Amino acid sequence: MRRRWMLLAAGLLALPRLAAAQGIDLSQGGPVDLTANDGIEWRQAEQVVIARGNARAIRGGVTVEAERLLARYRPAGQRDPAAPQPAEPSADPARGGNNEIWRLEAEGRVTIRTATDTARGDRAVYDVDQAVLVLTGRDLSLATQSQVITARESLEYWSQRRMAVARGNAVVTEPAENRRIAADTLVAYFLEGAGTPGAAPAPRPVAAPGEREPPGAGRMDRVEAYGNVEIRTATEVVRGDRGVYSAQTGMARLLGEVRITRGDNQINGREAIVNMRTGVARLVSAPGARVQGLIVPQQDGAGQQQPAQQQQPGSARIGR
Repeated sequence: MRRRWMLLAAGLLALPRLAAAQGIDLSQGGPVDLTANDGIEWRQAEQVVIARGNARAIRGGVTVEAERLLARYRPAGQRDPAAPQPAEPSADPARGGNNEIWRLEAEGRVTIRTATDTARGDRAVYDVDQAVLVLTGRDLSLATQSQVITARESLEYWSQRRMAVARGNAVVTEPAENRRIAADTLVAYFLEGAGTPGAAPAPRPVAAPGEREPPGAGRMDRVEAYGNVEIRTATEVVRGDRGVYSAQTGMARLLGEVRITRGDNQINGREAIVNMRTGVARLVSAPGARVQGLIVPQQDGAGQQQPAQQQQPGSARIGR
């Protein structure tokens, strides 16, 4: 039989109230509805509540599901002084003298959902003081309305900072357009109001005639990429050491050892500008340096090779 326990804000496990929920945010005040198939255990000496067997915790607009859930609590008022403090004093008159959750742990087939976002992993830890979720294990992902972020090592979501950090073979894709940005580490910044149920969506930039809307328009602000950066468009693959992508403009800038590849053609330089709306990538040389490239000649209808294009210093472009 499925057992249920309501952890009231005015009862055993009260959570502090913070302002302006963003995305997956469990740091807001209010009751926690906890259910489990195999029972709920309250260990008072260890200050922990454990739910086992298809466990589920619901708080506000956030649902956490896992094989096991642990809610660690402490006497109210022992908040980490280094953590971000509430923007407003708690409106809960019964908070004084009660306990508050400071850490929520989920283990085994973890799924965390809001009205707009879904996060998955083998293990999740939510630090209430820092308002940060850390996912580890296999098949790590964070799906928003427009993007999917995946990682191999860890995936963090900082709700109050509107920021996600993906580490280890990190990838952000926009499935509808089959576009992707990959790197060793990706840091994604979301627009204010994104992921908040009932919040007005940010205005979406208007694409020019012939352009396709960039991934994340009106949802994600920008993505910073570090280490082995790779951007794929419909026609090119652009690689570099680091880069930044703006979802509002659809433009990406890559720096370092940059290479633009289209088929057998490749050009190398120190900086590239990629328009992910049009699929055009442009390589820009550093002052005093030359752009280098290999342009494979095309064959005409008679099987004769056309002459290779001459590469000029300054800038080069490969695109449709």
